[in-house]
Amino acid sequence: MTKRTFDLALVGCGRISKNHFDAIAKTDGLRLSAVCDVDEARARAAGTEHGVPWFTSVDDLLRDAACDIVALCTPSGLHAPQGVAAAKAGKHVLSEKPMATSLAAADELVDACDAAGVHLFVVKQNRLNPPIQLVRRAVEKGRFGRIYLANVTVRWQRPQEYYDAAPWRGTWEFDGGAIMNQASHYVDLIQWLVGPVESVVAKTATQARRIEAEDSGAAVLKFRSGALGVIEVNVLTFPRNLEGSITILGEKGSVKIGGTAVNKVEHWQFAEYDDDDKLVDSVNTNPPNVYGFGHLGYYQNVLAVLRGEAKPDTDGRAGRKSLELILAIYESARTGETVPIPLKPGTV
Repeated sequence: MTKRTFDLALVGCGRISKNHFDAIAKTDGLRLSAVCDVDEARARAAGTEHGVPWFTSVDDLLRDAACDIVALCTPSGLHAPQGVAAAKAGKHVLSEKPMATSLAAADELVDACDAAGVHLFVVKQNRLNPPIQLVRRAVEKGRFGRIYLANVTVRWQRPQEYYDAAPWRGTWEFDGGAIMNQASHYVDLIQWLVGPVESVVAKTATQARRIEAEDSGAAVLKFRSGALGVIEVNVLTFPRNLEGSITILGEKGSVKIGGTAVNKVEHWQFAEYDDDDKLVDSVNTNPPNVYGFGHLGYYQNVLAVLRGEAKPDTDGRAGRKSLELILAIYESARTGETVPIPLKPGTV
């Protein structure tokens, strides 16, 4: 029996789109059917390169392009309104991180997809990194015992030219700062691996980049389990990306996944042996950039979900959890107070 092929239209042909184009091309069962970008030259170039129709308006694409899925690689502040429009047109929605820049917008997107009976996928490709999958299994097996402390560190470099190249970057309306953008996946990982966060206290700063939002930040988390956590983010690291890591310290185990993008096991020690220990060396990867290789696995999961063969790796509600933690960090930095989670309605 021949399995159905799904047509996908991609909106936003900028920095991250190459990872999406590559993953779509390698996923047998997905077919790129159209592209869209407000920059006409960029839209035309992408359409020509991939041999598909190109558009400069999402409304035009939704009206005229044949597609089952709309992938949103646009500025973060546009994900929710564009996703709502796609859902109302009966299209499944795939959003890059974060799914929105406010909880109200995220909820509107989730509700729109629910009402239309379509899937909402939020890209969290770092969950699929082989070293992270290994840690996840260790957590699920209880190998750490009680987890005492977890830490994520993002020490990257984003020069002023990065922000100047796209005026939406670093703005509160369309992007947020280093925590919302560069560290979004790492905020997701710490709560995905360690569990729900009870409260957060944080400081942020804009030290060197000419942007509205922060270029540096630090947060201390209290998990519901009693564990503590630290999130440290910086995009001013000289002279290039240094580290994107997560460390978990527990009663019976200590692990650090490092490299520039949680792609390498740097420390792995447990009180009791498990056959997964033999896999430590084999799961290390060497990605060409901080985005890693996870988009392919993510798209393969999307296809399996649409075919009724799997559950989503990260849906809208999972994407909302990390957004709520990011917004709690911003609220704490703004007020100087410890902020409990869940956030009170109307807080952000």
